[in-house]
Amino acid sequence: MSALKLDGKNLSAISEDSIKNRVADLLKKSINPTLATILVGADPASETYVKMKRNTCARVGMKSIAVELPENTTTEELLDKIQDLNNNENVHGILLQHPVPTQIDERKCFDAIDVKKDVDGVTCLGFGNMSMGIDAYGSCTPAGIIRLIKHYKIDVQGLNAVVVGRSPILGKPMAMMLLNLNATVTICHSRTQNIDTIIKNADLIVGAVGIPKFIKSSWIKKEAIVIDAGYHPEKCGDIDLDGIEDIASAFTPVPGGVGPMTINTLILQTLQSAEKSLAN
Repeated sequence: MSALKLDGKNLSAISEDSIKNRVADLLKKSINPTLATILVGADPASETYVKMKRNTCARVGMKSIAVELPENTTTEELLDKIQDLNNNENVHGILLQHPVPTQIDERKCFDAIDVKKDVDGVTCLGFGNMSMGIDAYGSCTPAGIIRLIKHYKIDVQGLNAVVVGRSPILGKPMAMMLLNLNATVTICHSRTQNIDTIIKNADLIVGAVGIPKFIKSSWIKKEAIVIDAGYHPEKCGDIDLDGIEDIASAFTPVPGGVGPMTINTLILQTLQSAEKSLAN
């Protein structure tokens, strides 16, 4: 029996239909869900990512505001722009595209985003609230992974989960989200000793280390759940998925697994922020 493919592309398409309907309902109440994207400089990859996010907004009928700042923008200038968006009641979500130019204090700017508009899940306060089980917008990639797992009715309670990667918007929140679902979580990274032995004992593996095919298929035990959150120019992820259908019980393909869920979760959380504004 071959492994279950966790199809993020299909789930995101289903979700978009639902989001469209909810956006239409808000528009009838004179609320236009709006995402502001901030791009500093002219990094080609960042420009592509921002364009994809704005295109998704357009598909579901949401408004997007493109804030484009020059390469030489200072931390203070960026903070002023973020504050303007915080104060704009017509903006429901704020996304500061990573990375920013080196002269900018990125963490300070992330944390300046109003937690109620932190739909990308990048603030320390949002991370803390999410970790403590308090209502917060999760970082979009791990939150998208959790949505994918739940859609396919995979119960992670009691599983030995290994997260390979420790970034503030992927590995760390992923570990906390799995812990909140009662998995037993180990966090590894590129400097972890005997990492192959640790992974061989995993019931669920999340590859989030940012290195192409870092995790070898020979390290993965039979019937494990395999989540690959990486994507590289070589059109592969962080896990060697060759023959994975004969090893895993479930897996995310690359592309078409985790990636579509990331942008979809950003759009969904912007919608949720707009819906909350109606309640206030």
